Amino acid sequence: MTLPHDAMIEQVRVPEAGGGTGFFPGGVYEYRKTFAVPEEHRDKRVILEFEGVHRDAMLYVNGAFAAHHTFGYTEFALALDPFLRYGTDNDIRVECRTHQDSRWYSGAGLHRGVNLLVGNLVHIARDGVRVTTPDVDAERAVVELATIVENDGRTTATVDIVTEIHDDSGTTIASDTAVVTVLPGEPATVRRRLFVPEPALWGVDHPHLYTATVTLSGLDEERVAFGIRTLRLDPEHGLRVNGETVKLRGACVHHDNGVIGAASVARADERRVELLKEAGFNAVRSAHNPIGRAMLDACDRLGMLVIDEAFDAWTVPKTDFDHALAFPQCWERDIEALVAKDVNHPSVILYSIGNEIPEATTPHGSVWARRLAEKIRVLDGTRFVTNATNATLAVMDEAIAIARERVGESAETMGVNTMMATVGEVLNELSTSDLVTRQTAEVFSVLDVAGMNYLETRYEPDRKLFPHRIIVGSETHPTRIDRLWRLVLDNSHVIGDFTWAGWDYLGEAGIGRPGYADERTDPGQGIAGAYPWLTARVGDLDITGHRRAPSYYREIVFGLREEPYIAVHRPENHGRTFVAGPWSWPDVLPSWSWESADGARVRVDVYSQADEVELLLNGTFVGRVAAGPGHRYRAEFDVEYRPGELVAVAYRNGREQSRARLVSARGPVLLSARADRSEIRADDTDLAFVDIVLTDADGVLHHDRDRPVTVELTGPGVLQGLGSARPVTEETFTGPTHTTHQGRALAVIRPTGPGEIDVVVTAEGCGRTSVLVHAAASQPTAPAQEPTPWPPPVPSPN
Repeated sequence: MTLPHDAMIEQVRVPEAGGGTGFFPGGVYEYRKTFAVPEEHRDKRVILEFEGVHRDAMLYVNGAFAAHHTFGYTEFALALDPFLRYGTDNDIRVECRTHQDSRWYSGAGLHRGVNLLVGNLVHIARDGVRVTTPDVDAERAVVELATIVENDGRTTATVDIVTEIHDDSGTTIASDTAVVTVLPGEPATVRRRLFVPEPALWGVDHPHLYTATVTLSGLDEERVAFGIRTLRLDPEHGLRVNGETVKLRGACVHHDNGVIGAASVARADERRVELLKEAGFNAVRSAHNPIGRAMLDACDRLGMLVIDEAFDAWTVPKTDFDHALAFPQCWERDIEALVAKDVNHPSVILYSIGNEIPEATTPHGSVWARRLAEKIRVLDGTRFVTNATNATLAVMDEAIAIARERVGESAETMGVNTMMATVGEVLNELSTSDLVTRQTAEVFSVLDVAGMNYLETRYEPDRKLFPHRIIVGSETHPTRIDRLWRLVLDNSHVIGDFTWAGWDYLGEAGIGRPGYADERTDPGQGIAGAYPWLTARVGDLDITGHRRAPSYYREIVFGLREEPYIAVHRPENHGRTFVAGPWSWPDVLPSWSWESADGARVRVDVYSQADEVELLLNGTFVGRVAAGPGHRYRAEFDVEYRPGELVAVAYRNGREQSRARLVSARGPVLLSARADRSEIRADDTDLAFVDIVLTDADGVLHHDRDRPVTVELTGPGVLQGLGSARPVTEETFTGPTHTTHQGRALAVIRPTGPGEIDVVVTAEGCGRTSVLVHAAASQPTAPAQEPTPWPPPVPSPN
């Protein structure tokens, strides 16, 4: 197999596994690799680096135990030298196990990159180059570089160290040479100050990057990408990047990549960042674990700000076998790994020390918060610290009791969404109570930014109670973004909003499913959906990267979209009372193709920032309704369905601003396929994403004519995953056939070498279509101690 790899996605889902993991069971997994170590490596330093192994990794080299690492999301490294046999084959075995250790789909195995680093005895330490920019103005930027040099030999070494800075064209714009003497076993830190004239600053709109190259007398070389930018924070201006206030349009994201599971292939992470930014986001929060290196690189290149989160649990477990069991012994190592990974990435602006930690609002929990925050500040004083705090956890029992009193005798039989909505109302009331104010006082005082999960009712009162407090909405409900964003804009001390969630994910199955007042739910089921629910159904984008209705609504609220968006409710739900759960968006589609509904009444919502919206059906006036912020950016219409053309016209100050249209699909179902790029790199970091769509002859989507599609490949590629965004399914993502959802499916192709990959898609009644992807040979690998993919790009038996 080729790494990164998710072992869990290949498992058979079972109801007993629970909805938290998407009904994927745990297991024990073993990876083996046999590789030759040449005799000349006896005088080298050989390190095996793991970017992430989920979970509880046990490492063995040539049969001998070599290392143990518990956390599934932090990097760690193993010095192989004491275990190697030179001039012959060597065996590495990695065991890992998962079992009730996550509240969401975690994946399993070597889900992030593995790198083999080979260097001389005198070398630059792993993660040994740190770049900071403490002094920046328009004339010049001071770039400070601290390089750690290690000597694993027996004699003292004196070597030259050359430091260069290159711009994005590769031109050297600053350089320096120094001499360093390194004693055996005593690392030496070389600090240099270089000056970059008229620096191009890194920011969300213009993410300029530089490269620092540090060369050690022909013994070693390290290249580090970095950005020049400044961060400032105060209650009057909020967050300033390069002197300009930036409001964070944030997305909380889990780490899985949809139909390929938790495998952190670089292109999959890059594509997610691209699509999130296209949808209007400028920041992501890595919920609820450290973000991977590949996604950080993408955020740097594309201009996406990052809150990197450390833990979902400290000392109180949330699941039976989560990281809380190891946290007291491992927290420092995990924090050190987090900071070492992030420190040179300009996209990272905040470290989050935890998410909804139950004990955070207790005295002893605040002690832990202080330990974590101070540890980070010692390691990196250039960024800010937050904690995603949900203080209502401490008053949840009281909220449920009050909610039960309000709903009366129906509490045991009513729909779960109705019950959760009532509990949410009570929690909003309690969140501004003196009790919550006292409970959060210490933990918020530890932080640079008070991270508030679902605590927006505190934003305005806290400005008076705590005039020096700066707040970020670290997790919020998507259905309230219009009111939340108004609070962000009106309060300078609130620096942004992070919705749950920007991208849908596997696990926490069904927490965003739509509900109706006439439904009855098993009270013991909780907020999760029953098997075979698979996804949470909460993302602005679904698991294939297709934008859902809330994404367009949010874009309008953000002021980034003038064109209205037409959201059509399913005809079969007309007249039913929709009950919004905390994360539920109505079951709507941008479609006017409802074959079985001719003559039926249909509710149509039009999202618009304009004053009014006029609706036309086949050229006939339907109505004109107020919209804009005063009406929650929605105009609602009740329409008798007739196929044809539905047009929404937005008016501002009595004049047409923009319009949108939907037309009905007609005739036979046709099959189309389109790759996101026609040329990819022939290495194991790249992928081609092929969108498969059912349309009519004019390209109009047939959303209600779903059917199985089959994908076959010829050429140097494999089918990494095939699936749809269907939230309730028993189909897998690992086979060659999958049923479309609302007319769409996604195939993910991974190259195995250079050449032409022919992707052929077939479906019953639709014929076949194909798309050609060219995998181009990769560029030569970088010099010594640059991480190289392991195993090599072309898969070999393990």
